[in-house]
Amino acid sequence: MDSIRQQRVEIIAQYNDALRQTYWGGKILMTSGVAELADEISQRLFAAVRDFDNFTSDNDPYGEHNFGKVTVDGKDYFWKIDYYDLEMCYHSSDPGNPDVTQRVLTIMKAEEY
Repeated sequence: MDSIRQQRVEIIAQYNDALRQTYWGGKILMTSGVAELADEISQRLFAAVRDFDNFTSDNDPYGEHNFGKVTVDGKDYFWKIDYYDLEMCYHSSDPGNPDVTQRVLTIMKAEEY
């Protein structure tokens, strides 16, 4: 990977990590299955997503830190980050630029994927 592409990927990963770790810098969505969880389970789920750092070439082939799987109380959940334009009509033209990108973190039960 050339150095410009690598820098771009690192910037995208930093924005994605910031959203996932702080729940600021984008929109947070959850599926209906996650919304129906008991409060104590959803708190553990959101903490597991926040603390996720097991990025590998298998689950993060592009290095953007935009997808992961966590297990809470023996159940699997996925989280993913998508990049939209500010109006949320199209994909972002530049996911590394927050001036033109709306990040959306979605948390779901694995069976809802």
